[in-house]
Amino acid sequence: MLRNILALRQIAKRTISTSSRRQFENKVPEKQKLFQEDNGMPVHLKGGIADALLYRATMILTVGGTAYAMYELAVASFPKKQD
Repeated sequence: MLRNILALRQIAKRTISTSSRRQFENKVPEKQKLFQEDNGMPVHLKGGIADALLYRATMILTVGGTAYAMYELAVASFPKKQD
């Protein structure tokens, strides 16, 4: 049992360490130029349409959640009359 575990560990180590690595293009300088431009846009919206959609979704959820919480507080503050 122990021998099997040690063999499996050795195979896993060999597989991970000898696998070929993909070469990715370094896009950091391009992103730095994009985010450091002085074009009057807030930095959290400079990433494009995906950033704008995420920002809007976050704002909608925040405003909706706040309104719902205030509604529930108002309902809880006026107890139902018992007949």
